[in-house]
Amino acid sequence: MKKAMLTLVFGSAIFLAACGGGDKTATKDEGKTAASEGETIAMKSCISCHGGELQGQGNAPALKDVGSRLSETEILNVIENGKNGMPPNVVKGEDAEAVAKWLASQK
Repeated sequence: MKKAMLTLVFGSAIFLAACGGGDKTATKDEGKTAASEGETIAMKSCISCHGGELQGQGNAPALKDVGSRLSETEILNVIENGKNGMPPNVVKGEDAEAVAKWLASQK
């Protein structure tokens, strides 16, 4: 009887330990910040006009130090409404907010 009880207890402990392992991926995804997502989105959406290093090219200004010139709100306004040659809504919604947050940190 004691042997069966010990087997049940240890088996349950192993089962429960295995069930708890799924949280590691959730924690990894939750660890992403809006800023890092903003960088990823900006590098996909902005480099065609602003250059691979966001150094600016042609009529598109440099973005690598845009945070020293514009606030996050001003950057979001440009993303949403366009300015000069930039069309509006190149990036939209939460993605636009993430890009604005990241760009505002570029000084």
